[in-house]
Amino acid sequence: MEKILVIDDERPIRSTLKEILEFENFKVDTAEDGKQGLEMILGNKYDLILSDIKMPKMDGMEVLDALIEKGVDTPVVMISGHGNVETAVEAIKKGAYDFIQKPLDLNRTLVTLRNALDRKEIVKEVKKLKRKVSKGKITEIIGESAPILDIKQMINKVAETDARVFITGGNGAGKELVARQLHEKSPRAKQPFIEVNCAAIPSELIESELFGHEKGAFTSAHKQRKGKFELAEGGTLFMDEIGDMSMAAQAKVLRALQEHKITRVGGDKEIKVNVRVLAATNKNLRKEIEDGNFREDLYHRLNVIPIHVPSLNERREDIPLLVNHFLSIICEDQGVAIKTVSETGMTALQDVNWTGNIRELRNVIERLVILCDAEITAEDVTRYANPK
Repeated sequence: MEKILVIDDERPIRSTLKEILEFENFKVDTAEDGKQGLEMILGNKYDLILSDIKMPKMDGMEVLDALIEKGVDTPVVMISGHGNVETAVEAIKKGAYDFIQKPLDLNRTLVTLRNALDRKEIVKEVKKLKRKVSKGKITEIIGESAPILDIKQMINKVAETDARVFITGGNGAGKELVARQLHEKSPRAKQPFIEVNCAAIPSELIESELFGHEKGAFTSAHKQRKGKFELAEGGTLFMDEIGDMSMAAQAKVLRALQEHKITRVGGDKEIKVNVRVLAATNKNLRKEIEDGNFREDLYHRLNVIPIHVPSLNERREDIPLLVNHFLSIICEDQGVAIKTVSETGMTALQDVNWTGNIRELRNVIERLVILCDAEITAEDVTRYANPK
C-alpha cells in the first residue's frame, strides 16, 4: 500500500484529503505545519508528499528546500491558494512534481497523485538500470590509512605494466576492488575485465569454465563454448579464490601462462591468448603447497607482484570514510534522506570486531539505514551491528 504524507495547516483540508485518499486505498499520515511534516519525512519513508505552500513555522517552499538539501527524492505535489500560483511554479522549477490549486478538485487531485506515483516508479526503474549498467565499473578504493595508501601507490606503479599480481586478504576485504583498479588504470582498460570465482565452480567444470569446450566434449556440451581466457582476450582475467582450484586445472593454467596458449576441453587446436592474469585468495598458499594442494610452480608464476589487502580491523581509521560512503549510496538506493551517525555512534562502529570486513560493514550500514531514525546512535550500533 502506497504511503502519502499530507502537510497542511487547515484541519478541514487535511481531514478531507485523508478520507478521500484512504478510500482510494492509500495509507495517509498528516502534519499540521512544515516543521512537523519535515520531521515525519526524515523519520519515515513516504511514496508521495502533498504540501501546502503557506503555513506557519515552516512553509512548503522551506520544506521543499530542506528535502532537496538532504537528497530526498520523494515526489512533492504543492497545494497552492489563488495568490500562490507563481510560488507554485517556482517550486516546480526547484524540483516539485506539480501543484494543485485550492479549492481542490477531486478528479484533478487523484490524477495528479497517480501521475506523480507513476513517475516515481519510472525514476526508480531508471536508477535500478543505471546501477546494473555501472555495477561492474570501477569504484574508488575508500581509505586514507597507511596500508591503503601503500596499496594505491602500488596500483599506480603496477597498473601500467602487464605484470601478474597476486592479491591476498580475508573474505570481504576488497580484493576484487584492487583487481578492478589495476585493470581500469592499465592500457587494457577498454578491453574486457573477466572474473571467475574458482571456489564457486565445481572441480569437474572449472576447466570448461576457464578454457571453453567443443561441442560433444561431454554429455551436456551441446554446442561450442568459449572459456574465460578467450572472453578476456586483450583484457584482464581475474581468478578469485584460486586456492580452491583443482590440481588438473592448475596444470592447464600454468601452461597457459607459460605459452600464452589454451586448448578447449574436447579439442586439440591451440588457441593463442593475450590476457593479463590477476589472482586472489584468502588462503595461505604456502601451507597449501606444503599440504600438496597447490602447485609451487604456479604459485611463483602468479606471485610476481604481491599485494596484501588488510582486514577492516587493521584499518579502523578508515571506518568513518567508509560509513559515510555507504550511507550516501544506500540512502539513495532506498530513496530516503541521507542519515547521519552521531559521534558516539561512529566510535561504536569503530569498536566492532569486523570479521566479515568491508562486506559486513556495508550490510550493517544498510541495516541501520532501514531500521534507525535520521541520526544513528551508539545504542543503534549496539543493537543492530551484531544481533544475537
